[in-house]
Amino acid sequence: MSEMVPNSTKETVVIKDKSTGPWLDAWRGFRKNKVALVGAGIVLFFIFLAIWGPFFAPQGINDQLLKDRLKPPSSMYWFGTDDFGRDIFSRIIHGARISLGVGFFSVIGSVVVGSILGIVAGYYGKWVDTIISRIFDIMLAFPSILLAIAVVSVLGPSLRNALIAIAIINVPNFGRLIRSKVLSIKEEEYITSAKAIGMRDVRILFSHILPNSMAPVIVAGTLAIASAIIEAAALGFLGLGAQAPAPEWGKMLADARMYLRNAPWTMIFPGLAIMLTVLGFNLMGDGLRDALDPRMKN
Repeated sequence: MSEMVPNSTKETVVIKDKSTGPWLDAWRGFRKNKVALVGAGIVLFFIFLAIWGPFFAPQGINDQLLKDRLKPPSSMYWFGTDDFGRDIFSRIIHGARISLGVGFFSVIGSVVVGSILGIVAGYYGKWVDTIISRIFDIMLAFPSILLAIAVVSVLGPSLRNALIAIAIINVPNFGRLIRSKVLSIKEEEYITSAKAIGMRDVRILFSHILPNSMAPVIVAGTLAIASAIIEAAALGFLGLGAQAPAPEWGKMLADARMYLRNAPWTMIFPGLAIMLTVLGFNLMGDGLRDALDPRMKN
């Protein structure tokens, strides 16, 4: 049998594999979305404020100078002062850590609990799916903010209880999202093959089904952080979230509502902080959705 011997005189052509994987492809698609990059820039800016901002704040969050109360924005007080003479700029910087912390940790809790319930419901089905799905339906029957108010009213007003309430009201959203993905993935051939070779259910769930369900969860989680920040501000505004003298943005709005006519800056700047943070997460979430969902690509 003759054997083909490569001709050493000819140039060898090396063809590189340009396949990069879905996550790197998603990153490249995300980089092309200028609006999403703007949103990511806004988010990174507020994350920087939350981590390092308090070290550069010109005043302490509770430093009171009554002779300078309700001072308008100036070179000394960039965002003016509140009714206790506290520097609003410094309080907004410190408040970024509170608002972003509530947003991140509440969504992480929602994702963990919702993913576990959604995976169990979608994979096992039957009466397990029925019970979990009905629980989700009951929770979704209530407006989210009313359910959060009810939870905080039972647990007591505090920042920690507000975080727990926001996490609870978002569990059904992630649970139903994961459940729908599991229902489609568990019918794939590689899942059937894993069952055929005797792989345990726990390994199938966490090694095959969960990793392939994470793309929509990442998108939904990014958008949920924006909603959680608004819900935390709403609870703070109602006096059910962070308590005085914590510089939480919603609480700052509540404290400043009586001075809207005489000192509008006391409400404008905390409101802008909430608006920009939520806008950043929404823009970034939309960009992630376009990058991770193949149906959104041209």
